[in-house]
Amino acid sequence: MGKGDVVEQGMVERMSKYVHLTLGGFCVALGLIGAVLPVLPTTGFLILAAFFFTKGSPRLRMWLLDHAHFGPLIRNWEETGAIPRRIKILSISMMAASFVICLILGLPAYVLIAQAVLMSAGAAYILTRPDR
Repeated sequence: MGKGDVVEQGMVERMSKYVHLTLGGFCVALGLIGAVLPVLPTTGFLILAAFFFTKGSPRLRMWLLDHAHFGPLIRNWEETGAIPRRIKILSISMMAASFVICLILGLPAYVLIAQAVLMSAGAAYILTRPDR
């Protein structure tokens, strides 16, 4: 491997770090928005942020894992793939509420069908995860 290859590899690693850092920050932002808006999945975005921060910023990853509210959810997911029953109920309830709202608003049938299929897949995944 020549000097140019080493320099190029270093640049790729730095770019990868910044891409992961940016994606992690974006996921944290979406997660925080989701904490106040019930239409976004806070925990899912924070789990993604922790994943991206693994390569982008180990310090920010530890900040997420040590967070009083979000840390236990992320650690639980990473260790067992579990979703607490309370979060399952909340997630499925929000999906159902979103669907009902779209139904009441009279969205086109193709939108409702797509929404029903995708939400059903999401709900099935959530329900198949262990509780603890």
